[in-house]
Amino acid sequence: MENLQEIWNNYKGAIIGILIAVVIWFTKLYNLILVLILIALCAFLGNYIQKNKEDVKTKIKDIIDRF
Repeated sequence: MENLQEIWNNYKGAIIGILIAVVIWFTKLYNLILVLILIALCAFLGNYIQKNKEDVKTKIKDIIDRF
């Protein structure tokens, strides 16, 4: 019994993380998480482009010129 207690004390965070990952996997919440991450990234990108229009235009022109 002491061995299990020692394992729990040493690897508590990993065990909890694995359990949370299994729950997310079985409930297919990973689809929701991916969609929320995609929404946040697109919002950030849209905001960045809106605030830095000239810089973005210049960078896109440079990329197109390379091709």
